[in-house]
Amino acid sequence: MTTWDPTTYLRYGDERARPFLDLVARIDADRPRAVVDLGCGPGNLTATLAARWPNARVEGIDSAPEMVERARREVPGVDFGLGDVRDWRPAPDVDVLVSNAALQWVPGHEELLTRWAGELPAGAVIAVQVPGNFGAPSHRALRELAAEPAWAPLAGLLRESPVRDAAGYATLLTAAGCAVDAWETTYVHLLPAEPGVDHPVLRWMDGTALRPVRAALDDEAFAAFRRQLAVRLEAAYPARDSLVYFPFHRIFVVARTGVGG
Repeated sequence: MTTWDPTTYLRYGDERARPFLDLVARIDADRPRAVVDLGCGPGNLTATLAARWPNARVEGIDSAPEMVERARREVPGVDFGLGDVRDWRPAPDVDVLVSNAALQWVPGHEELLTRWAGELPAGAVIAVQVPGNFGAPSHRALRELAAEPAWAPLAGLLRESPVRDAAGYATLLTAAGCAVDAWETTYVHLLPAEPGVDHPVLRWMDGTALRPVRAALDDEAFAAFRRQLAVRLEAAYPARDSLVYFPFHRIFVVARTGVGG
């Protein structure tokens, strides 16, 4: 089981928030009755949905108990629940569905998007963002290291490309009868490189990409794996003037249901 640490995930909270805010800015909905955030994490970004639509019923759902516990503790006025996005079905009043940096973890999520497009009321909005950096040096290094014979417990654990590009999601949701706005953006995060502290890209990956690896290895083995990955990341992302420049590609789609042929 993959465990999640909200504090580690929020280590680069501002950088992780920006794609969410860019996604939500493209949602054209004045008075939604209900807004659902699937894969809400620690709830800090779900809170911005409640602030934007104060008259809506806002709900956050996540599969990680650690995330839901923190969200319930720190974000009042939002109904947070534990659940698997694969089991989620929209209530009749859900007018906005947001899923930010979550569906890349869900095999077969394309079928979920098609189903949601059919089950949501006409005129509802589906807004999704997924990372598209699986071909970046960081993730190539992770997969290449995990594929070495010394790390047999990791065999088959890391998928090479678990998401579509923007055109792929646009095609999928247009076929499901939606009007679609899809795009891709590369953010260049300037991460401080501090003496005596782990490489910042490694620290970033601790919060997300390394979670399945951490769950598959014992403490000693994970520490060894992490040390070896750090060497590769330091070569791929050298520090310049105490900063590491970390390009991160993101894929966005905003779809309005029930308006296509």
